[in-house]
Amino acid sequence: MSAIIDVRHVNKAFGGLRVINDCSIRVEQGSITGLIGPNGAGKSTLFNIIAGALPLDSGQVFLDGEEITNRPANELFHKGLLRTFQIAHEFSQLTALENLMMVPPHQAGESLFSAWFQPARVRQEETRVRQKALEVIDFVGLNHVRNELAGNLSGGQKKLLELGRTMMVDARVVLLDEIAAGVNRTLLGDLVANIERLNRELGYTFLVIEHDMDMIARLCDPVIVLAEGSVMVQGSIAEIQNNPAVIDAYFGAQP
Repeated sequence: MSAIIDVRHVNKAFGGLRVINDCSIRVEQGSITGLIGPNGAGKSTLFNIIAGALPLDSGQVFLDGEEITNRPANELFHKGLLRTFQIAHEFSQLTALENLMMVPPHQAGESLFSAWFQPARVRQEETRVRQKALEVIDFVGLNHVRNELAGNLSGGQKKLLELGRTMMVDARVVLLDEIAAGVNRTLLGDLVANIERLNRELGYTFLVIEHDMDMIARLCDPVIVLAEGSVMVQGSIAEIQNNPAVIDAYFGAQP
């Protein structure tokens, strides 16, 4: 497999504090790669750099061989690099279905000219987007709340909705930021199953930040461990769990 995300010797400091320190990682096409580490290891900062939400100080980031260093998030969105958030970012006063319909860019209805002079085109595209949204909401198991205001959904349902939003465009890589946080075990099972299906059936590549080690163990191979802004080790979950340096980083030196 070839690397779809290639991070090379990235550095990032805030004032005098270096948060990312000569960090290099590769995410292989078609993989579900885990990114773990103790609090303060730099995981979210690295995510934000890859996603275009935060400029790096030095180093390079590549998407499928194309350099995307410091490209803005909206540009990366159009290239198929999407992310979810630890706290879901829904449009609370729109329904779950409408949230999905908002995702595809450059819809004809956004243009005042089209709305006035090409109403048939607007209606046709809206019908197509709605049908896609109905298929997606069924895929993620939210059909029963499709007409509920998104702000009224549970935390787990909002996470499923965020995952569904990645399906409304041609996503190539999805960055999942602690998607299990605040989700009950039943809906977490649905989330994990949907991630597996997207990977297996649609070829999505995932990079996953997660503290739930059971979820990491089920989903991710390989797993990358960050510590103090650098890669400590990379391997299978079994290799990671039995690595003395990782145990020390998480729990401190053992007597």
